[in-house]
Amino acid sequence: MKNIIEDRIKAFIKNHEKSHHLEDIWQEPLFAYASADDPMFLELKDSVSPTHFMPSDFMENPKTVITYFLPFQEYVVESNAYGLYSSVEWGRAYVETNRLIQLINTDIQLLMEENGFKSTIIPATHNFNEDTLISDWSQRHVAVIAGLGKFGLNRMLITQSGCCGRIGSIITDMQLEPTQRPAGEYCLNKHNGTCTLCVKKCVNKSLFEDENSYDRHKCYEMCLENADKLGEVGLADVCGKCLSIVPCSFINPVSRV
Repeated sequence: MKNIIEDRIKAFIKNHEKSHHLEDIWQEPLFAYASADDPMFLELKDSVSPTHFMPSDFMENPKTVITYFLPFQEYVVESNAYGLYSSVEWGRAYVETNRLIQLINTDIQLLMEENGFKSTIIPATHNFNEDTLISDWSQRHVAVIAGLGKFGLNRMLITQSGCCGRIGSIITDMQLEPTQRPAGEYCLNKHNGTCTLCVKKCVNKSLFEDENSYDRHKCYEMCLENADKLGEVGLADVCGKCLSIVPCSFINPVSRV
């Protein structure tokens, strides 16, 4: 069934690009699966927020959390590498990917229904507390639990296809085998302390070499400035400078060490 789900999502992306006359935005997606009763979900109550949702908050008797990563094409990332504000290409990719994730999840819900199962439709973003700026369903943390990647110093998810892209997730009562989580780090700084480029590239001084320090309010302040600048493409409250043209932009750089 995993192959059917993944092939359906890949085909959906290609059809969406064609029917909406979009330029090539996404590279091949990545997938990973977690058991809905994995004890790491409960740990998010401590590591993220006491109000963080469990899979069972979305549906009765959940079995699997499906996660997927939609990597941006290299030209999108390159366009955002320099300057204070996010590029139009980066902002458009962000908006279009959020829309695409909603459509993918809706389509997979239909697939599940066709096979006698249920699933949820979880938005890709804008499901956070506006005061704390903490999400009650952190796509990145959920993806780590599923084995899709590991956190970088920039607090973003690094996958085998890098960190430049968007994450989607689906909860279903279909039983699917969990993905084995990677043992090692994907961030060069966490692996051997050789890289802090994401910190240097942060335009609003929100990141620090101490991985436990992060000013999420300054980060979001910059995202809101970009939203004002990029209003023509939709709600692009995004930045991405710390992701763009760094060793982990397109790959897991530790695999090359």
